[in-house]
Amino acid sequence: MRDPEWGEEGWLKVVGLGPGDAALITPEVSAALSEATDVVGYVPYVERVAPRPGLTRHGSDNREEIRRAEQALQLAANGHRVVVVSSGDPGVFAMAAALFEALEAGEPAWRSLDIQVLPGISAMLAASARVGAPLGHDFCCINLSDNLKPWAVIEKRLRLAAEADFAMAFYNPRSRARPEGFARVLEILREACGRERLIVFARAVSTPEEQLTVTTLGEATAEMADMRTLVMVGSSQTRLIQRHAGGAESDESAERQSTPWVYTPRSVSGAGA
Repeated sequence: MRDPEWGEEGWLKVVGLGPGDAALITPEVSAALSEATDVVGYVPYVERVAPRPGLTRHGSDNREEIRRAEQALQLAANGHRVVVVSSGDPGVFAMAAALFEALEAGEPAWRSLDIQVLPGISAMLAASARVGAPLGHDFCCINLSDNLKPWAVIEKRLRLAAEADFAMAFYNPRSRARPEGFARVLEILREACGRERLIVFARAVSTPEEQLTVTTLGEATAEMADMRTLVMVGSSQTRLIQRHAGGAESDESAERQSTPWVYTPRSVSGAGA
């Protein structure tokens, strides 16, 4: 039954809030949030949306993606204007896929809803921009969590990506529940890529807790990563450029100037530009 308070037709928009800084939320997403009657998502992401009159925030725990997608679909079916929030981009290991899983398995009437996915700036792209352009040529992106896929699949994809000489971006590298997994990832990459391959640890990019570390696979340790860290490993072509020290105006800019540039050329050595 539709709620007459919100009018005849509801809609549902799945949006990305970007990596953390409010300045990186797109105008399209901001407009959707300003029109919403309901915001649905994982508690820390819902709390990034400021409360206001006429807006109900529905926060839920992690690993409840399908349940919250079903809740959002039902709210929209009842005439509410619903925004489902993810961090980064909603289509990168986030709520857009969960929403369509619930839609496919759910009520037939849900398929007539006005549903849109609004992109956001992913942590992968924000982290790459912070250090230069490590993903400047062919790259792949792998979620290292084995909550939704077996470890054997992760290991196979790591080895094949290394064999293909992709630059690689890794989400969810290490959690308290599975601290040993990322250590194994580093072992596999050292075997496949060598100890001198560049690796970037970008933690909490665009927030006050941001930390950037550029090192090699030989020097990297599992403790350098947690669930707020985006990890990037270069291809064999990826290069490092040391910055010249300058007159930094703040501790933040001084730290940034001490981090070298990392980039992957647009062409492979021996090929045409």
